[in-house]
Amino acid sequence: MKLIWFGHSCFRVETGNSVVLIDPFLKGNPTFEKSGIAWKDAVDGVTHVALTHGHSDHLGDAGEICKTKAATLIANFELAMYVKGQGAEKLEPMNTGGTIYTPDFDLTLTNALHSSSTDVYLGNPNGIILKTREGKTLYHMGDTDVFSDMALIAELHAPDVGIVPIGDRFTMGARTAAFACKKFFRFSTIVPCHYGTFAGMLDPNADKFVAEMKGDNVVVPKVGQALAI
Repeated sequence: MKLIWFGHSCFRVETGNSVVLIDPFLKGNPTFEKSGIAWKDAVDGVTHVALTHGHSDHLGDAGEICKTKAATLIANFELAMYVKGQGAEKLEPMNTGGTIYTPDFDLTLTNALHSSSTDVYLGNPNGIILKTREGKTLYHMGDTDVFSDMALIAELHAPDVGIVPIGDRFTMGARTAAFACKKFFRFSTIVPCHYGTFAGMLDPNADKFVAEMKGDNVVVPKVGQALAI
């Protein structure tokens, strides 16, 4: 499995013959735009787009990508129907606790403690469990606070890789995110996200989180850097 961060909470997961783009906030994402990576390269070969919730900094370019790449949209029912109106034709609508099965991966939506809307209600926020045929399981927490049922997510899915929001204000901050990782999970790789995007609103970097974790299994990639998991 190959994992690439494109800034904020946007990740590209390559596994088997599939390329999954999670929370594709690319256009208008200052972290991505400063990287110099071309939009067409970031979305090249995308087969699936998966969304944690409907805020604009996560929904991003989902409709355009699904339309231009004929990619399959995976999201909760309300959000899937909304993106259908933006041009997505291939849909896998689902809801919390449900799983879809593909040749290369299974994807389950979990709870997240957040909100989800634009000008309309877009269903409940979610985290994403992605289990690959390569034997690795990734947990993208979405936007969330810590919650005790993370223990159930750990017991049910035993994720190897944790993608963890750390930027504070809208999600967990460094101390709480580190607590969640150490209290509930045994991640072999932890990748922080949802920081540095909006000056004065989010923590500017991952330094506080790395310090709270004491560096334990934390990888802070550069934008566009491929991590082999």
